[in-house]
Amino acid sequence: MKIFLTGGTGFIGSHFINQALEAKHELICLCRAGSQPRIPLKREPVWVEGSLENNLQSELKGCDILLHLAAHSTNVPYDTLENCLYWNLTASLQLLQQAREAGVKKFIVTGTGFEYGQSGEEHEFISVDAPLKPTMTYPASKAAASIVFQQWAIENNLKMQYLRIFQVFGEGEDDNRLWPSLKKAALSGEDVNLTEGEQIRDFISVEEVAYQFMQALNFNKVECGNPLFKNIGTGKPQTIRNFAEYWWDMWGAKGNLHFGEKPYRKNEVMRFVPKIL
Repeated sequence: MKIFLTGGTGFIGSHFINQALEAKHELICLCRAGSQPRIPLKREPVWVEGSLENNLQSELKGCDILLHLAAHSTNVPYDTLENCLYWNLTASLQLLQQAREAGVKKFIVTGTGFEYGQSGEEHEFISVDAPLKPTMTYPASKAAASIVFQQWAIENNLKMQYLRIFQVFGEGEDDNRLWPSLKKAALSGEDVNLTEGEQIRDFISVEEVAYQFMQALNFNKVECGNPLFKNIGTGKPQTIRNFAEYWWDMWGAKGNLHFGEKPYRKNEVMRFVPKIL
């Protein structure tokens, strides 16, 4: 299978490349000039330097699937709503349209569980048809994009999957995020200051996320003009405190975890747990 991938040097993209090439798929990967994969690659795909704004029709021609992993401003502090909307909706839609014109008929687009926003606290387990009530700029832009992409796929009678990822963690994650910050401190014997850690999340390893994207390549039960929405998680609630303590013990940390030393983020939703079918 020939796949055009955006975000190939990103956290999830790097893991997906290793699994896809191991499965003998052909990968053409869009990357920014100078960007490097987050983890070592077992083999190299075909790299195309550029951005979502470039004319990529020649590279898209002959591809079976467009897998759109690239996203703008995925980590706090998020960029402005204007910039998030441009890259995550406008520029991304232009790329999807280029792919359609190049003959691509199957599309996989990544979203985030944070698109559900306040619905997270209103549902014990969030179903894919729960209202989208984002509270920050990046999730708001992804929620808006999901609605637009759904309509676009319906109008053009195309096969599309929109996969909302929950709390992914693992090797290659940005250094300032929870899991790599804990690991760095644990291995160096340092203490870590955290919030009270009462937030409830669904933590899923990046390897499992990449595997689920591999499974999505089959497009089972996906119909033309009827986009499939899916939550990517484990369906197992866990507090951030319990997650941190588990990994702290796994690494045999000598330092201490200091809960309650940091405030919660403004507008932080305290529960995000998906319903997994």
